[in-house]
Amino acid sequence: MTSPGYDQARVERRRREHERQAVVFGVLIAFLAVCGIFALAVYSGAISSPFNRPFTTVGAAEQKTYPVPCLPKVKGQPDGALPASYSDVQVRLLNASEEIGLASAHETVLADRGFSIIAKGNVPVQLQESEIRFGRKGIVQAYTLAAQFPEIRLVLDDRKDRKIDLLIGEEFEAPLDVEDVELTADQPLRNAEDCVPSGDIEPEKRIEPSATDDEDQPAK
Repeated sequence: MTSPGYDQARVERRRREHERQAVVFGVLIAFLAVCGIFALAVYSGAISSPFNRPFTTVGAAEQKTYPVPCLPKVKGQPDGALPASYSDVQVRLLNASEEIGLASAHETVLADRGFSIIAKGNVPVQLQESEIRFGRKGIVQAYTLAAQFPEIRLVLDDRKDRKIDLLIGEEFEAPLDVEDVELTADQPLRNAEDCVPSGDIEPEKRIEPSATDDEDQPAK
């Protein structure tokens, strides 16, 4: 036979357990409610998410967005500028990443296609994406080289000649296969989307390499 004292103790113990459970469930429900309100605010745009940030490459400089110059009018080509002959495109291959050997790898592909590789080297900057840098006289040459890649940045700088630089970044895109290059000698080049007349663009300062010729070292 159970004593009245024992029954009372058991009832009191169950009451305390129920109180603890009520507190725990209350805290959980309140936490979920707060999370729901926060998620709704983020979804509606009332506040910005603390996790909404782009991926970046460690050690690579943030790259500006540059206006892309339109193709120039060329005498004798009334329908638009035709691609430059590959042999007339003089290119310096400059490593702008921590990887070694990128200039040489690009040289193999581009030289086989007939581009004139005049130097290899590295620049004292690190870039995420590859860039083609050129002056106003080298716009057609730059577009011709750019057609070899699925996507690449075009940057007008203050050089005065037709030579162009290919700065190879950390997240470089390899050249397209020859059959995928959409260039035909007798078909005019197409302007980049949202291009700007070159005369309306303030050229960037030319990036001088820290070493050229046979160098193919990581960028400092």
